[in-house]
Amino acid sequence: MHRYLTQPWLDAQRELAQEFPHRPGATARMQYVVTGGPDGDIKYYWAVVDGTITEDALGEDPDAEFTLTLSLDDSIKIQKGELDPNAAFMQGRMKVSGNMGKLMSLLPLTQSPEYKAIQEKIRAVTEY
Repeated sequence: MHRYLTQPWLDAQRELAQEFPHRPGATARMQYVVTGGPDGDIKYYWAVVDGTITEDALGEDPDAEFTLTLSLDDSIKIQKGELDPNAAFMQGRMKVSGNMGKLMSLLPLTQSPEYKAIQEKIRAVTEY
């Protein structure tokens, strides 16, 4: 088990995400900011190339194309599958800054059966 929003959790997520099929053009650098944690805000980032997470780490990515900001509670709900990320975005619970077009091009991937299967595997190794 990996504690949510730690580097070991990010590493496990990247490893499991290698199962995601090659998606040409699904490429982005994204920054996440999770607010309201017991130790303050947590920042981490992903680099995704053709649907594969190639880089992830705690901290800030100065080359991020967009930033997603959401509360710890909503972040956990999304991770547990209790809140759809598209709905969180549409309801304003997930704030976005930066290249909105780049984010919009990636949102359909979150509805794919492959993505949902990987999310289930990540939930199984996550301690909240």
